[in-house]
Amino acid sequence: MAGIAKLLNGNIFNKSNVKVDLNDEEYQGKTIGLYFSAQWCGPCCEFTPKLSKFYKTYAEKKNFEIIFMSADEDEESFNDYYKEMPWLKFDFKQQKKKEKVEEKLEIESYPTLILFDGDSGEVLCADACDKISDEDPKGKDFPWKSDE
Repeated sequence: MAGIAKLLNGNIFNKSNVKVDLNDEEYQGKTIGLYFSAQWCGPCCEFTPKLSKFYKTYAEKKNFEIIFMSADEDEESFNDYYKEMPWLKFDFKQQKKKEKVEEKLEIESYPTLILFDGDSGEVLCADACDKISDEDPKGKDFPWKSDE
């Protein structure tokens, strides 16, 4: 997990606003998705309910976790949007760090869901939104690999 934990530098919180350590045993072997989204983004607001349904149905069975990486313009919008989400969140107060992560991962649009091997930090799939929306909504081939 060191790759993702190092990338996000420990700024992850659960729904109860308790800090999460991605190096804990419960996250070992998991696929980790970074979900870049914002409340002001129409396509994001359409996709988030699909992702939420996918997560609630398959997260435990398919052994994955999602971390919300907000592009919202203020903390109130972030909190309002995050209420709908059942997964972890990256600390909104760490926007400069989030921007560095976006730059490193070459995030160009929202929504974007990138899947990582939780142990190695290797990118598995850079287009997971397409997989959930169109190509494999039941997760038959999850965790997906990016088409190269």
